[in-house]
Amino acid sequence: QVQLVESGGGWVQAGGSLRLACAASGRLFRTYAMGWFRQAPGKEREFVATIAYSGGSTYYADSVNGRFTISRDNTKNTVYLQMNSLKLEDTAVYYCAARPFDYATQEHEYDYWGQGTQVTVSS
Repeated sequence: QVQLVESGGGWVQAGGSLRLACAASGRLFRTYAMGWFRQAPGKEREFVATIAYSGGSTYYADSVNGRFTISRDNTKNTVYLQMNSLKLEDTAVYYCAARPFDYATQEHEYDYWGQGTQVTVSS
């Protein structure tokens, strides 16, 4: 069982930056691939970024590629999402998720989910 707790959300002006963190419980964190998803009001939850269990491979949604960076620190059981050049359309609840080993981009491939953290980008 893995428990995930996100933090770092908040208000930011367009063009600004935020760093989200997701802390995981359990000693098997280093064997889990991690993903970030988001859900905007009135929309389906969508994939944002994912990182392999080793941290050696990452993949991003086209909408955030070049602006967001996913990383992990296996010594701290934490995955991060650095968000730069934020846009109004990045406003959403951001969720982290975990699955064994290989990274994935589909929501149904993840076994564990956090409760989400709100990110609001204002003009």
